[in-house]
Amino acid sequence: MEYGFYRDTYRGDAVPEAEFPALARDAAAQLARYKRIYRVSAPAGLEESEQMAMCAMIDALYYFQTAGSAGASVSVGSVSSSVGQGAQPDCSAKAQAAELLRCARLYLDIYRGCGPCCG
Repeated sequence: MEYGFYRDTYRGDAVPEAEFPALARDAAAQLARYKRIYRVSAPAGLEESEQMAMCAMIDALYYFQTAGSAGASVSVGSVSSSVGQGAQPDCSAKAQAAELLRCARLYLDIYRGCGPCCG
């Protein structure tokens, strides 16, 4: 997966180029896992669907990576302030797994059995 594809074809702009390789590696590993445990296929006529799925997963991985630092506490001398203590996104492992699968399913057909008829 190349950053140029992410930027030019997928039209992604959230992930900095310096962080892209590690996120692409993680997305590729997750997609490989899906291929081992599910039936994964590309919809007819969509040659780049696997790369598009990886880009969506990369965006999600970056979001989860940066979401943890959004609500930070700041201390200056004896005064401290907590920022972003409102509703926090669910960054649990279960939520991340569900979101990555959802992202992959935007571009790929992913089934547990032999296809949509089997469930």
